[in-house]
Amino acid sequence: MMIVDDVENGSLGPYQDRPRTFPNMRSKPYTPLIFRILMGINVRVLVILLLLGFGYVFYIGASTSPIIVFVFSVCIISFLLSIYLTKWVLSKDEGPPEMAQISEAIRDGAEGFFRTQYGTISKMAILLALVILGIYLFRSTTPQQESSGIGRVTSAYITVAAFLLGALCSGVAGYVGMWVSVRANVRVSSAARRSAREALQVAVRAGGFSALVVVGMAVIGIAILYATFYVWLGVDSPGSMKVTDLPLLLVGYGFGASFVALFAQLGGGIYTKAADVGADLVGKVEQGIPEDDPRNPAVIADLVGDNVGDCAARGADLFESIAAEIISAMILGGTMAQRCKIEDPSGFILFPLVVHSFDLVISSIGILSIRSTRDSSVKAPIEDPMAILQKGYSVTIVLAVLTFGGSTRWLLYTEQAPSAWLNFALCGLVGIITAYVFVWITKYYTDYKHEPVRTLALSSSTGHGTNIIAGVSLGLESTALPVLVISVSIISAFWLGHTSGLVDETGSPNGGLFGTAVATMGMLSTAAYILTMDMFGPIADNAGGIVEMSQQPESVREITDVLDAVGNTTKATTKGFAIGSAALASFLLFSAYMDEVASFANESFKQVDIAIPEVFVGGLLGSMLIFLFSAWACSAVGRTAQEVVKEVRRQFIERPGIMDYKEKPDYGRCVAIVASASLREMIKPGALAIISPIVVGFLFRVLGHYTGHPLLGAKVVAAMLMFATVSGILMALFLNTAGGAWDNAKKFIETGALGGKGSDSHKAAITGDTVGDPFKDTAGPSLHVLIKMLATITLVMAPVFL
Repeated sequence: MMIVDDVENGSLGPYQDRPRTFPNMRSKPYTPLIFRILMGINVRVLVILLLLGFGYVFYIGASTSPIIVFVFSVCIISFLLSIYLTKWVLSKDEGPPEMAQISEAIRDGAEGFFRTQYGTISKMAILLALVILGIYLFRSTTPQQESSGIGRVTSAYITVAAFLLGALCSGVAGYVGMWVSVRANVRVSSAARRSAREALQVAVRAGGFSALVVVGMAVIGIAILYATFYVWLGVDSPGSMKVTDLPLLLVGYGFGASFVALFAQLGGGIYTKAADVGADLVGKVEQGIPEDDPRNPAVIADLVGDNVGDCAARGADLFESIAAEIISAMILGGTMAQRCKIEDPSGFILFPLVVHSFDLVISSIGILSIRSTRDSSVKAPIEDPMAILQKGYSVTIVLAVLTFGGSTRWLLYTEQAPSAWLNFALCGLVGIITAYVFVWITKYYTDYKHEPVRTLALSSSTGHGTNIIAGVSLGLESTALPVLVISVSIISAFWLGHTSGLVDETGSPNGGLFGTAVATMGMLSTAAYILTMDMFGPIADNAGGIVEMSQQPESVREITDVLDAVGNTTKATTKGFAIGSAALASFLLFSAYMDEVASFANESFKQVDIAIPEVFVGGLLGSMLIFLFSAWACSAVGRTAQEVVKEVRRQFIERPGIMDYKEKPDYGRCVAIVASASLREMIKPGALAIISPIVVGFLFRVLGHYTGHPLLGAKVVAAMLMFATVSGILMALFLNTAGGAWDNAKKFIETGALGGKGSDSHKAAITGDTVGDPFKDTAGPSLHVLIKMLATITLVMAPVFL
């Protein structure tokens, strides 16, 4: 890792009395290889290459469909807007030298870990790509592929190329999330010296840049892949592949995105929470020093963790969510159009890309609607940041309803069922309402303005044990409302699609599953704004840490504390939103999996009978996988945190001058501990998630071969996927909400309630927060990525089970 010797050795010079300056901790900045290559090219040559690239993109778009050209145009405009937001944020000052120097240390640690972590992930991705290549080279082909002339070799290379492209784009999405956060944090800190509203605007626009790039990349990546395959394979020409079968070739892209997102979430989550727990337990509880105090040896590791765990990992996570939802909806749209004999199926297939193109437009408006006020005094009353963010979200929601209705009329109108588009528009409305309700439910259970968190804080006044009991019970209770909402959403959308009037050759209604897909699109139709709110959280948290470490006035810290508390709520809200979308997307991917098995087996596969003992066992294994994965993720944080606690205690004992500002802590030692441990610990749970469905499916396939049940492997994997999805949704809801509530209960006490900072209630709340840390930032977020990855891996590996 590129952390300078001064930081690693702790030789940063003697402390003066309450120092206000830090020496330069930064070495040569790290830039990924692809960006170094681009920056080394002559500007004129680069412009020519870009023009040629744009020309190629628009050529294949025009050769495919005008809809693709529209998608390309919107994505490119959104990238230009993201560049404007970047320049606007970077034009803000970094504040006094001590702020800038602390920010540079955070930046160096985050970029160093990112390089090491993604180097490890890329090696695993290449290894898995070779495994996929081997499987596809020896698998059977579907009748559709045989009729279109796509052999095993072509299919294998297409899937591997899509997998690697999805992994690459997911990695870039993660880097973008981290790149902006490590540069915006200090600018938010500096803006907080002037006004809360300006600090809020800087944090939101920084998050907006990341959101627009992540969503835009997910959309344009799939669009380019689709258009390239369309032109290269001569789709819809005589003797070639039908356009309705083309989306199945994109599944590898979703799997690649899921693969990288899972390991990014695991590694980043272990890093950030191990450092956070170690810093809190020794610093706050044992030594009684404030959060992010410069005397705490783990404080830099904690602040670095916010960027690699919450920003980089969340960028990759949402990229994967959108990619999985788009691909599954395209598959179901193509399948339905084929069964219903719709003359021009392109609208039903490309509809998800258009929805997310409009998402970029309306989310941009929502982001830009948050502006600073004329009163730039730090003494001005602090407005409620959550209320301001909610106003922006309300603007985005209203525009989403309008654009979604227009998109359904444009693309889903068919003479075969003239009113079908209206039913699908209502399906989208169901999804949008579901997203809004999910945001409200999560906010209710995690915001300290509401009763659940205040009751949890009150339980801290009677001790550590009662705090833990209250937090666990709150998390368990919080699963009820979201499950009811998901249930109503799935059934409502299914029946709206079912009654749309679209029927197959036998006259049977055929739009139910696509209606559910449209509802999922509706839920994610404001994804860019949701990701903006999510990125706001860690940026505000880092800003508060920089303010505390640089010894800024208390009035500045009050502003960043308010932003930090709201950031905790927005992060929890986004996680709830992600779980809801994961539930719907997994349902769609499960349906796509059953369709693909039916294609390979050349027989009907519409139901899974759990009364068959082997199938029921598969379900049990799926539920077990969720609990075992969660246990390994949490224990990884616990083991790493123990190393951090021992190291921080050692430094306080061996360097007693740290507490009196006479000696400097060895920040680099804690950074090195959590970096190496998180890379080591992420392998086991990640490997469990990838290997389990493949091994289970293959073993039961062999058993089915000898018992005369050729589809047994596929059925067992289907049951495993169903049970894992249900168990994973409930577990993720519990972990995310309980962790967020514990965190904000602590924040509520730190506002002065129940004795305030340093009180026994505060110490009990810190214990609850440390218990909740691996829940909400490691196991919980990793679970909803796991759910979707299980669905995509079964889709890609379906030939193994037959």
